[in-house]
Amino acid sequence: MKGHATPPSPSAMRIENGLSVDVEEWFQVGAFERVIDKADWPGLQSRVEANTGAVLDLFAETGAKATFFTLGWVAERAPRLLQRIVAAGHEIASHGVDHQRVFTMTAAQFRADLRRARAALEDASGVAVTGYRAPSFSIDTRTPWAHQVLAEEGYAYSSSVAPVRHDHYGWPDAPRFAFRPVAGADLVELPVTVARIGNRHLATGGGFFRLFPSALTNWAVRQVNAEERPAIFYFHPWEVDPGQPRVANAPLKSKLRHYSRLGAMAGKLRHLVAGHAWGRIDAIAAREAARLG
Repeated sequence: MKGHATPPSPSAMRIENGLSVDVEEWFQVGAFERVIDKADWPGLQSRVEANTGAVLDLFAETGAKATFFTLGWVAERAPRLLQRIVAAGHEIASHGVDHQRVFTMTAAQFRADLRRARAALEDASGVAVTGYRAPSFSIDTRTPWAHQVLAEEGYAYSSSVAPVRHDHYGWPDAPRFAFRPVAGADLVELPVTVARIGNRHLATGGGFFRLFPSALTNWAVRQVNAEERPAIFYFHPWEVDPGQPRVANAPLKSKLRHYSRLGAMAGKLRHLVAGHAWGRIDAIAAREAARLG
């Protein structure tokens, strides 16, 4: 961003950043959770395979590799999609079963959700699942037990924390970069990247990337790379689909967030992916784990 950018160091130019996709249907988002009943999901038009296929094609243009945090619900219904993701050299990781926010569950319910999702993902993809991202970044101060459960279930890393203030989620006092959330455990938490402007943190992925000038996210990536750390970027396959159905009875605020600038998303993504070095989150997590010791 003009007037704020920090010039990257030569070593920062070589830093590989984490590219991630939260794989869910257009109707499984937090914006619609109060107007679309989960019991109605099976009868709604599925677009996740076509949308994720478009994302895979986009990544293939630049050779970028990524992690696809996928719902167990999707894996149970579209196993060939997961096999295509794996065949292209990308990572499959867990996004839970059906996008239930972690802070709405007990620790026992969360453990059951983790186990069911992992079983579905591994059965569909044929590969081990070692990473997790909470739906809507719902690991925060309300879930002091969540990281412990993840560690006990054998996850190598989580990318479930957004160090921002937001009306739906956020852990504003969380570290900006990788940390070990459970003493004595190997689990690493990789917060998603925020842009730091003074004492403020601005979110940069997903809808924020789609709605705001792409210069903000590009600048945030350069900013963290200048600190010798990798950026963690995310978005959703439905964000490249301007033709998706409209939910007429959703709140106006939700519709504005969900549908605005869908047509611009693919072009913005191509520019972002081409402008930086990107890789799978499991590789980033392994390097950050070594850094943390």
